[in-house]
Amino acid sequence: MNTGPQDVFRALADPTRRQILLYLSAESLAIADIAERFDITRTAINKHLTILEEGGLISREARGRERRNTLNPEPLRSAFEWLGYFEHFWDEKLTNLQREIAKDMSELKETDK
Repeated sequence: MNTGPQDVFRALADPTRRQILLYLSAESLAIADIAERFDITRTAINKHLTILEEGGLISREARGRERRNTLNPEPLRSAFEWLGYFEHFWDEKLTNLQREIAKDMSELKETDK
């Protein structure tokens, strides 16, 4: 499946799906194992898993009578790279904030003398 950042962001948009990914980062789980960790129906969990699969973030494999869900972190790279483009904006803002704090601290020291 060829996924782009929009598919990944859609999958990551929901906190339940993000939590599911955290669980799957530790181990592959069946839907029943995932559902017992949430206060929502298995049907709702299955819908979340479908969106995660459409985003390419998980794969589902039949093992006997159950389907195991496994994390596929590779598509996160496209989202990470897209967000990385904006990192320099945050670096600049944080540098400016640090400069202003240092200036304020310097002024406070001057008034304490």
